[in-house]
Amino acid sequence: MIVYAIPLHDRFRGIAVREGVLLPGPAGWGEFCPFADYSDAESAPWLAAAVEASERGWPEPVRDRVEVNTTVPVVSPDRAHELVAASGCRTAKVKVADPRSSLAEDCERLAAVRAALGGGGAIRVDANAVWDVDTAVSAIRELDRAAGGLEYVEQPCRSLDELAAVRRRVDVRIAADESIRRAEDPVKVAVAGAADIAVIKVSPLGGVRRALEVAEASGLPCVVSSAVETSVGLAAGLALAGALPTLDFACGLGTRSLLAGDVTSDSLSPADGFLPVPRRAPEPDLAEAVAADEKTRAAWEERLARVHRL
Repeated sequence: MIVYAIPLHDRFRGIAVREGVLLPGPAGWGEFCPFADYSDAESAPWLAAAVEASERGWPEPVRDRVEVNTTVPVVSPDRAHELVAASGCRTAKVKVADPRSSLAEDCERLAAVRAALGGGGAIRVDANAVWDVDTAVSAIRELDRAAGGLEYVEQPCRSLDELAAVRRRVDVRIAADESIRRAEDPVKVAVAGAADIAVIKVSPLGGVRRALEVAEASGLPCVVSSAVETSVGLAAGLALAGALPTLDFACGLGTRSLLAGDVTSDSLSPADGFLPVPRRAPEPDLAEAVAADEKTRAAWEERLARVHRL
């Protein structure tokens, strides 16, 4: 078992360091890295996903590469332009509605992203469920103008009823993320009336096979996204994207660039906006360089033991 701690280039989701555990098994390596605000019960699917990767492996893919978006945290317009221009991706996902950034600043960031992508690129935004319906409708219209057209808005509000209300009032596609992965039973959540796109993440849903069931049950086009894992965890997301019957949108799996390091020399960084679909996770041959200190390691060992007992 390996416990890592890797700094981020820019704060993302309120954290400056990404931590987690790598678990070995006969099928390779799996990654267990639920965020600190996840309860033990919410973390259980993350462990199931890691065990699947290390013990069972993944289904056979139907494609050998996946187009991905670059992810833009809450940064200055100049930094946003720099990140997008360096990524080689044709699609950018931009974080908005963060307490550190006003709507006007979000619009400036989107304009910079559009300048970096050019007219042919696609821009999507993620609000992480912080708006009410009226705020979402107003903000989406402004953001759409600033971006020169949005591909979709991810989880503008918390509930499915709110998503449906927003969807009726705007001309931009709505994507559901938290409404799916944090549902009591993601397979049974009825998102078709509330969203145009389902965002699917392997770890919070309990593994590639379980995520495939959720994707099918959603009845919507799917975008596979990461949870800001190392390349070990990203490999599982690519396995899911590779196994989906259809894949109409770029996936949110180009997040390796958010981390200031990786556990492997076989790092999963996009080339010309695409990533290959692996058959197993890469070997963590650089894990020693990003090993967590003893206090962090002990905390993760304790957390893993608690979740394992559930």
